[in-house]
Amino acid sequence: MKRNEIRIAVAGVCGRMGSTIISLLTRTPDFKPVWVFEAKNHPMVGKEILPGLVIKDGLEGCSDADVLIDFTTPEASIANLELARKKKIKAVIGTTGFSMEDNQIIRSFSDEIAVLVSPNMSIGVNIMMNLVKNAAELLGRDYEVEIIETHHHSKKDAPSGTALKLGEIINQVRGRQATNGFVHGRSGRPGPRTPDEIGIHAVRISEVVGEHTVMFGGKGEILEISHRCFNREAFAQGSLIGAKFIVEKPTGFYQMSDVIEWLKKQS
Repeated sequence: MKRNEIRIAVAGVCGRMGSTIISLLTRTPDFKPVWVFEAKNHPMVGKEILPGLVIKDGLEGCSDADVLIDFTTPEASIANLELARKKKIKAVIGTTGFSMEDNQIIRSFSDEIAVLVSPNMSIGVNIMMNLVKNAAELLGRDYEVEIIETHHHSKKDAPSGTALKLGEIINQVRGRQATNGFVHGRSGRPGPRTPDEIGIHAVRISEVVGEHTVMFGGKGEILEISHRCFNREAFAQGSLIGAKFIVEKPTGFYQMSDVIEWLKKQS
């Protein structure tokens, strides 16, 4: 192994994202997968996924990884982060569905290791977030906002973490609490739309990887900012860029906005 290679541990390696990350790691210079694992009762535990790389049943035995990449479940990610903290392994977390309590726990881990957390690792989506922030600043409070997200029928949480983040960005610009005014779908006779509402709508259909649209509606016009992801390599690529960013950080809590700022300085 080259001395400058970043040594990666991958959680949930047999899942949609885990398998995509492993495939990308084998094709990307400067990275080396050194530890891969699944849940303890997973049928693939003990089997070889790459020459010399056997799927383990947890992070416990890992001793040589620089960065953990985890796109699993909130419960699994918290447990994996606890072990990463003890082993001083930095972490890139793309898991969604964390509770407020979970987020507080993750931030406490960042006192001892560097942690990058994002509901969406796609570089394009994070540039979209910047565009949405700029639009909210320029358009002001007079424009109504609706957010529509579409994902595959197997996604467990709704609305998506990205949709919630987009709404929070707009509220931050408008000087409001994070989820103030969020309306999750409408039915029956809800009455006229209130000026401060942010409608958030979750569509679950087929095998859609991820689509997000923010609509700003003013008098006589609608501005739409959209992002569509066609395969999971966009998220996997973002997580590897995140690993490059975080491997140099001793401790701290980071988001993809920090990675975007770092990328600007690299260009």
